[in-house]
Amino acid sequence: MKVGVILAAAGSSRRMGGGKNKVLRMLEGRPILAHSLTTFATLDFVKEIVVVTRLEDRQDVERIASQYGVSVKVVLGGRERQESVYLGLQALSPDVSWVMIHDAARPYVTREIIERAWQACQERKAVGVGVPVTDTIKVVEKGVVQQTLRRDTLWAVQTPQVFARDLITTAHERAMAEGFTATDDCALVEWCGHPVVMVEGDYRNIKITTEADLEEEYASMFPLIGHGYDVHRLVSGRRLILAGVHIPYELGLLGHSDADVAAHAVSDAVLGAAGLGDIGDHFPDTDPRYEGADSMKLLQQVVELAAEHGLQIGNLDLTIMAQRPKLASYKEKMRANLAASLRIPAERVGIKFTTSEGLGFIGRSEGIAAHAVVLLIRV
Repeated sequence: MKVGVILAAAGSSRRMGGGKNKVLRMLEGRPILAHSLTTFATLDFVKEIVVVTRLEDRQDVERIASQYGVSVKVVLGGRERQESVYLGLQALSPDVSWVMIHDAARPYVTREIIERAWQACQERKAVGVGVPVTDTIKVVEKGVVQQTLRRDTLWAVQTPQVFARDLITTAHERAMAEGFTATDDCALVEWCGHPVVMVEGDYRNIKITTEADLEEEYASMFPLIGHGYDVHRLVSGRRLILAGVHIPYELGLLGHSDADVAAHAVSDAVLGAAGLGDIGDHFPDTDPRYEGADSMKLLQQVVELAAEHGLQIGNLDLTIMAQRPKLASYKEKMRANLAASLRIPAERVGIKFTTSEGLGFIGRSEGIAAHAVVLLIRV
């Protein structure tokens, strides 16, 4: 069974301000078009790809398409998407019997999505890809709500959409003859009375439509990294607390709060990565509310603040510098405490202990210091 792919890439990019075709814009170092081309070209059952594009973009699209091993044709599209897809159907080789139609502006389509749709299509001849809607959808006319739709029955449609070639070709030709227009190819098949099966896509299989989409995707390429450092003096009459763990020792750390240098360093690292100042800004040592405060609870507030800014912790690497006492036996409890406060699995928390080989204030057991590095990701 020979499978052909049509990549719809002839849009005017009006919602991105017109001009350069959005599928030629760069994303993660490659044109948007190249992402979906790469994915489809690596599938064994795909024998042919047709890219439908605009006249002014043809040369650039041909240059990109020439880098792939499967047969890739580049043809000109029509005035609207529906006409462009039909022209792509006409350009497929005569022996292609199954067709996958995909918006080239969906660069994050995966092999798993495509394979799932292909398997379903072999039995049902018409398959759409989508995800359940997470927002409440209302029908609105002239600014007034007319109806609230049942969310549990609603899916957001994605691509690829997969069809038996004769079925989708007939649907396009009938729509052309009767002047019917639809926003996707499944709707044409539905209009003709043939059932369409929906299989699950992926919420990350987004369509790049506006500049904001590109800006968001560009920003998500770069995780935020923060570094924190803290040091406190060892004195008598204080409990020694590190990463929320009480360490039995004759000395403890001096500070306005519980002086947990590990929690402080991690808090500063998170705040620094998020561009939200430091712990002195949020929990000043002049404020009596924080006298003797549990620094792990303060860290939890920092994590919540980062979450309010759309950021979550990716991982933590923490180094605690102490000549004495020995800390190795407390490592797993510290990891568990930090993982819980940061809302990440313990395996994403790294903790190391080191001495200063007897040098400096750490070597003289006058204090303990901590360095922390965290990675934040946007959600």
